[in-house]
Amino acid sequence: MWKKFQPTVAAYVFTLNAVILVRIHPRPGQQGTIHAIHAEQALYQRLNALGFRIGKQIALIRRASFNGPLHVRIGATDIILRESEAQRIQLDLA
Repeated sequence: MWKKFQPTVAAYVFTLNAVILVRIHPRPGQQGTIHAIHAEQALYQRLNALGFRIGKQIALIRRASFNGPLHVRIGATDIILRESEAQRIQLDLA
């Protein structure tokens, strides 16, 4: 009934590179620099319009429980992101 998931090499590499924000579980107040954004064109443009650009500093303000949204700050702007969106942002943590 259940099928075992066997990722392709491309999916495996994407998983290793793209979920740094969520896998490391940064604590509130921890900061990092955006290294890359792995998203389709529409999401990439929306994140870019919100201020998510490579090289920008980002700080995690708080995480909602039960895999809820993340409250992040870029400069003076506070943004709430779905976890699925946050997983596409690769960070270099400070």
